[in-house]
Amino acid sequence: MAGPRMTGADRARRALTALAITTASAFGLAWLAPASAVLWIKAFHVIAVISWMAGMLYLPRLFVYHCAAAPGSEASETFKTMEARLLEYIINPAMIMTWVLGLWLAWSSFGFRGGWLHAKLALVFALSGVHGYFAGAVRAFAEDRNRRSARHWRVMNEVPTMIMIAVVILVVVKPF
Repeated sequence: MAGPRMTGADRARRALTALAITTASAFGLAWLAPASAVLWIKAFHVIAVISWMAGMLYLPRLFVYHCAAAPGSEASETFKTMEARLLEYIINPAMIMTWVLGLWLAWSSFGFRGGWLHAKLALVFALSGVHGYFAGAVRAFAEDRNRRSARHWRVMNEVPTMIMIAVVILVVVKPF
């Protein structure tokens, strides 16, 4: 099942399956090749973050264009499909992988210590909240219930960018 027809139970099952596979893979790698596990997990974490951010930057742009389409039109139905697929097949799995691998790295590499790490985690929580807001918007658009303007979605498109900039500075500079 794909898109708006997917039930909450289906989404939960998919998320738990992805989480289990990612977790098992991370722990399996750590057990089989502990010396190189951190580097591999960092690489996959960065790939997941890039995928998550790409989706988080593209989805509100789709909303901007969707606002201009008349409800029920062919364009509106196309945007609904694009938004649902982007969320379900790219953004959600990438967020799950980002969290699982990132928490493993925070625990194994830093012992959850460091002010910069706590600030980064707070920002990732905020980005996850924006993700939830966008997921709600996908549902609203799918049901032709969007009440937000294209201008609102243009502004919201900048929120993930600002969070990303702050996270990158924290990770690279580690100011505290």
